[in-house]
Amino acid sequence: MSRPQPDLVLAAGPIGNLGDLSPRVREALEAASFWIVEDTRVSGRLMQEIGVKKPMTVLNEDTPPHKVEALVEMIKAEGPAALVTDAGSPAVSDPGSELVDLCAAEGLEIDAIPGPSAVTAALALAGFFAQRFSFLGFLPRKPGPAKKIIEPYVDSTATLVLFESPHRIDKTLAVCAEALGPRRCAICREITKLHQQVVRCRLDELPTEAEMVRKGEFTIVIEGFRKQQNKPNV
Repeated sequence: MSRPQPDLVLAAGPIGNLGDLSPRVREALEAASFWIVEDTRVSGRLMQEIGVKKPMTVLNEDTPPHKVEALVEMIKAEGPAALVTDAGSPAVSDPGSELVDLCAAEGLEIDAIPGPSAVTAALALAGFFAQRFSFLGFLPRKPGPAKKIIEPYVDSTATLVLFESPHRIDKTLAVCAEALGPRRCAICREITKLHQQVVRCRLDELPTEAEMVRKGEFTIVIEGFRKQQNKPNV
């Protein structure tokens, strides 16, 4: 028995390298009546890559609730639709989750096609034991609220994964060092792209600008608490 045709497909796109686009995602994007996108410029390049031209409507953090509701009605009338973000999986640390929630409440058929993930790629590149991990996304801009989010993990063995911009990377790492101490971390820059770089260090011994340029997109992996880290030297 075949699966029902989805009204909305969550299409995971490349996180940098367009060669990572899966055949299933390509097929779903080609079959969709229209795309719901985060940025028409970014998704326009993806259209050019796969050689299709589809109507696009924008859904991002500035989209008001009534327009998200209107998108649900649009899917009912004109679907199937494909939800596409600038990079990675839609509805993960992304306003697309609101659309998915509303579509589910309306009984629409939803499918998700997995693909590249900066979170899992960074966890693999870090090499830390990560049977359990917590994804914290982007921390608040102010140190106080950011520290409140991190502090519950002081004694946790869970590995932490964060996203950060080049302009805030040093401040965020400083807050993490203050809250967690000299944990090991892996700073992953531009994952899957031409200038991919992974720097493994401690939170209290960060790379210089010469060792790691502050440009591009960053994924930070911080090792969980390990008892041996606090054992006295004998």
